[in-house]
Amino acid sequence: MKCGVGGPHVRVFGRAIYALARISDEFWFDPIEKGLFLRSVNSSRSAYACVFFSSMFFQHYSWRNSTERCLNENSIRLRCKLTIKAVLPVFRCSNSLEKNVDKCNIYTNFKDHHVVFQLFCKHGVVKTHNLSFQECEPLQVVFAKQLCPNVLKVHSRQLSDILIHFPTYQDEVTLSVTPLKACFKTYVEDEMDFTKAMRTEIHLEPEEFEYFQVGVDSEVTFCLKELKGLLAFADILSASVSVHLDVSGKPVAFSIEDMMAEASFVLATLADTENTESSHHSPRLSHCQKRSPALQRSKRDVLISRTDHTDPTPARTTREDATAMEEVVSTHPDYSKAPHARRNENGS
Repeated sequence: MKCGVGGPHVRVFGRAIYALARISDEFWFDPIEKGLFLRSVNSSRSAYACVFFSSMFFQHYSWRNSTERCLNENSIRLRCKLTIKAVLPVFRCSNSLEKNVDKCNIYTNFKDHHVVFQLFCKHGVVKTHNLSFQECEPLQVVFAKQLCPNVLKVHSRQLSDILIHFPTYQDEVTLSVTPLKACFKTYVEDEMDFTKAMRTEIHLEPEEFEYFQVGVDSEVTFCLKELKGLLAFADILSASVSVHLDVSGKPVAFSIEDMMAEASFVLATLADTENTESSHHSPRLSHCQKRSPALQRSKRDVLISRTDHTDPTPARTTREDATAMEEVVSTHPDYSKAPHARRNENGS
């Protein structure tokens, strides 16, 4: 893979890396012919992020160079797993990158297992970063967000102005929607002391959204940390954020679409324990068990056809850029061993 990012776009690319840093300590480079995917999943499988840069975003883009074609006789796409901490210093001080960096070349060295970042700065200064990577297939999540009964669309700046009213120590926020209004409010645990807790509620009318569709009254609680990363990326693109949500316990998806870049963050939500108990007659869960995982393991990789695995269940069809779906594929969880097919059922 070899591509070049122009000066004005270096800041955008760096902001995407910082957004992924709020998800996990590692991420994947996943180049395809049409562009470059950056993917990340946190360790608890409760948050998934995917950023896609179209080939038009780059000054030049080649998803496979001649060396990789020769070494990779089976034509398997190269996927690079890197640590976030190694890449963040490359794009440090993103606000000044546009002024000080003329362009950034990124290419893979397949023989040495390195991803090389070359920053061409003012006054002829060239900074080269050789970062080691592990070759493995990324976790791919598939989430049929078009089936969600509730869809909201709001500009990223407006959404940021709403969330700024919540204190920095607030880990989670609740979004409640009805056909008449939407409400962002503080999530309060059952055991919290109400006399000491500050509660914030912000009510919005449907007219305040660019798009407002509510088919089912619902209330979902999710983490703020990951969402703030997406908003920082959306803000630099001046893009609107679409929200797809269902009932509590089902994942909530935040996505943005631009001509040259797209992003999708899928977050787990807290399950409604009362509904879970009544429908499944299960014992009461502790708070740490309430979070319904947004991602689960799947029997097979639905994006890459593999002949060395048999699966009696018919495979689902997806697009390369499909965003999440309550199931995650880890084709190489251990880099030294062959993958083992496993499946965990979600009781919610």
